[in-house]
Amino acid sequence: MAYHCVVLAKQVPDTQRITGQVMNDDGTVNRAALPAIFNPEDLNALELALEIKDRFGGRVTVVTMGLPGATRILRESLYRGADEAILVTDRRCAASDTLATSYILSCAVKKLDYDLVLCGRQAIDGDTAQVGPQLAEKLDLPQITYVEALEALEGKEITARRNIGNGWQRVKAKLPVLLTVVGDANAPRVAAAKQLMKYKKARTRLEAADEIRAMNPDAVEAEMAELIATRCEALEAKGLLIKHWDLDHLEADLSWCGRNGSPTKVHRIQSVILAAKESKDVEPTDAGLAGMIHELIQDKIIA
Repeated sequence: MAYHCVVLAKQVPDTQRITGQVMNDDGTVNRAALPAIFNPEDLNALELALEIKDRFGGRVTVVTMGLPGATRILRESLYRGADEAILVTDRRCAASDTLATSYILSCAVKKLDYDLVLCGRQAIDGDTAQVGPQLAEKLDLPQITYVEALEALEGKEITARRNIGNGWQRVKAKLPVLLTVVGDANAPRVAAAKQLMKYKKARTRLEAADEIRAMNPDAVEAEMAELIATRCEALEAKGLLIKHWDLDHLEADLSWCGRNGSPTKVHRIQSVILAAKESKDVEPTDAGLAGMIHELIQDKIIA
């Protein structure tokens, strides 16, 4: 039996690269100085979906909600083996908390026929682990969280092993089902050269329009619209047009989106500035290092 897996992915700042060079003077992070990456555990969710496709057949669709630049992780998904990619982007999505985000994503998923919905346990920029469970609630789906292994998938029943911190549970559920996947579940595959060559020119309508405008800066509005339409038709004919859905296409209730649909409110922002109260120079020699270690032991900082 073939299965359609819908994977929800997020583009996040690479928090592993937070160094002095990307810190502002007030101790905050300059996000513009951090590279944007595929959320790590969403890659594990994608890999699990691709493994299901490899074993049982079917399709994998990846959906991301974010700025137009998030299309980069959609192309990366296609390079790794996904069949379809969808970008949900709209200015009215700005400032969405987990509740609003899960609502918007639920509207997108409802537009698709699916057997399994997969997402990472949590995103490294928020660490809430709330979107997956909230999405399952809005889709009225059973959920298996913290999945570390798929043990069986037969017909309309799935058996998965979930991590519970100090042990594991074996859980069975009927399809359709939502899974949140942990980082230890698998080792995500790398991009395939054949897929990369096939999809490297895949674009959303927004990207195609930006490229046409850059190549034809003097074109009048009507001519520009015709050029953009022609380019998008050509991309679609080749299977290279990445779908772009906005809130109107999703038929979303705007009162549940963006800032208006986000009950989470920031109570206080506190800048943390790390500054040494005292410092001591240590000579970069064996004797200098030995003296430093001796002092640390004396002060009982290390044993």
